[in-house]
Amino acid sequence: MKIIVIGCTHAGTAAVSNMKSLYPDAEITVFEKNDNVSFLSCGIALYVGGVVEKAESLFYSSPEQLAELGITMKMNHEVIQIDRTNKTIGARNLMTDEVIEASYDKLVMSTGSWPVIPPIEGIRLNNILLSKNYQHANTIIEKAKHANKITVVGAGYIGIELVEAFQHYGKDVTLIDGEERILNKYLDPEFTDVIESNLSSKGISLALGQTVTKFEGQDGHVSKVITTKDEYETDLVILCIGFKPNTELLKGQVDMLENGAIVVDEYMRTSDKDIFAAGDSCAITYNPTKKPAYIPLATNAVRMGTLVAKNIMEPTIRYMGTQGTSGIKLYNLNIASTGVTETSASFLNMNVKSITIKENDRPEFMPDFHEVTLKVVFEENTHRIVGAQVMSEVDVTQAVNTLSVCIQNEMTIDELGFVDFFFQPHYNKPWNFLNQAGLQAIGS
Repeated sequence: MKIIVIGCTHAGTAAVSNMKSLYPDAEITVFEKNDNVSFLSCGIALYVGGVVEKAESLFYSSPEQLAELGITMKMNHEVIQIDRTNKTIGARNLMTDEVIEASYDKLVMSTGSWPVIPPIEGIRLNNILLSKNYQHANTIIEKAKHANKITVVGAGYIGIELVEAFQHYGKDVTLIDGEERILNKYLDPEFTDVIESNLSSKGISLALGQTVTKFEGQDGHVSKVITTKDEYETDLVILCIGFKPNTELLKGQVDMLENGAIVVDEYMRTSDKDIFAAGDSCAITYNPTKKPAYIPLATNAVRMGTLVAKNIMEPTIRYMGTQGTSGIKLYNLNIASTGVTETSASFLNMNVKSITIKENDRPEFMPDFHEVTLKVVFEENTHRIVGAQVMSEVDVTQAVNTLSVCIQNEMTIDELGFVDFFFQPHYNKPWNFLNQAGLQAIGS
């Protein structure tokens, strides 16, 4: 059995390590255009902020480790063609420019994603950077040393974490986003209002509701960002606008969403039974809507890569879908969300209601306690839980993992009120705040 894996970050690393364990006689070859594997790009901001001292620690595997398992590692090899009819691929050695051909019985597409680069005038100026891989991380660190004014474009998780890191080092930071709110995909206004106030109090300039139209430069280096509302002097720009799937190699050969994300079934098979896909290159079932969606997360990628290994010989374990569960820590705030927000539900034609509570995490007779803000979104007719958000200065983010399971298992808000949670004054109240949300929703 010849298995070719294209791309080896999260999904690819999980797939090949598990496949070699399950099928030791399989001939597994990895084609990776970079010289490294398994880089945790979600840790770039921690590296920039000095929490992680060495970028090398953001790798959890290496080409050498995978080669020791008996996997053929074709590093610095970019796949340039897939012929699914003849079951071959063509790849260029980026060091020698030599083009080679290889055949496969099964092909795994784990090519991941790439940052969105809009066609803005001046975008090729120096000091306009991306934030995705190991090389990007090192370049950001080096360039930031010599920059006083830094502009981050895009107020998603990566952008928000970067502005905090830059502000920590005393930089003059501006955050630009076309939406009126930061983190609008993950949180509703009652949460983002608090976070925006927190960022502003640290001296970060929020330029929201405006789109970048042009970059101007001096001596080939960016010096000004022009938007639909204003202009901002800058020494360095980081683009964090979003990601798109790397799937051009299979365009027109397998089923895809409009954005190019490969559609897979519950066993990670594409519309070609011998081609599997996992990670940021493909779409996945989004349990709140029960429809395919593009949700590029490392957690999704490693699960999908593992399932490719389990199912590549025969359908064995199905994927249960995702809720898009995620979390972030910003200054003193611990934040997490899962499923749809009340805002996003309106765009998805979902008829929902919500309950928002503010409750202390522990009994007030304890020496200290902290306020928790929790919002649970549920379908109005069925009462099925479809989303949740939590925020507090104390870390209660694991509550969102619990609510993720609730969504996955189609639990109702009524049932949440009576779930069995333990009580111990050091940790919570007799009525857990998750219970309280359910009880208050019933009574509302």
